[in-house]
Amino acid sequence: MSVGALTKKILQAMLFHEIWDAMKVTFKHMFHRPITFQYPREQRTIPDTHRGALALLRYDDGRERCVGCDLCEAACPSRCIKVVSAEDPSLPLQRYASEFYIDITKCVFCGYCVEACPVNALAMTKLYEFSTHDKRTLLFDKTRLYQIGERYIEDGKKYLIAHHQEKDDQMSREYRYYFPQSVLKATQAPPKHLS
Repeated sequence: MSVGALTKKILQAMLFHEIWDAMKVTFKHMFHRPITFQYPREQRTIPDTHRGALALLRYDDGRERCVGCDLCEAACPSRCIKVVSAEDPSLPLQRYASEFYIDITKCVFCGYCVEACPVNALAMTKLYEFSTHDKRTLLFDKTRLYQIGERYIEDGKKYLIAHHQEKDDQMSREYRYYFPQSVLKATQAPPKHLS
């Protein structure tokens, strides 16, 4: 090793050259706008198509929508839904779900159960915070699913509208996609060659 290279190495060690190189990166990023948000204090804006917690919905008059057809159970790829259906004794040939269970620890949030439901009794909400100390609390029964549905009724309806499973004239136009045209052009009169 030459004397010049040895002197350069000693000077770099004495002046902490590696630390100054690292500090250049720190100073360069110090004046940038932060891109992370502080999660518990700042909540993320979630789109209406978000697949969060499942909820059972009721009709506007308070009746249960679920008819106990078990199609959601058949459509579930992870087999996390269990529906026990029974016949309504006061109304012959009408069924309802006497028991409804969803194991959230197995759920993959694919939305197949919501698509399979013929009466739109299931919807996904924007609820995604499931932290718990006991895994058994993540087995949602019928009453808890209805509680989630009543608490997040607007999110559930927006999810169904966004996925074209329910119609709401004004809001359905906002979520309808017309490719390759934009939404504004699609609401106007169609071109002459399409009519």
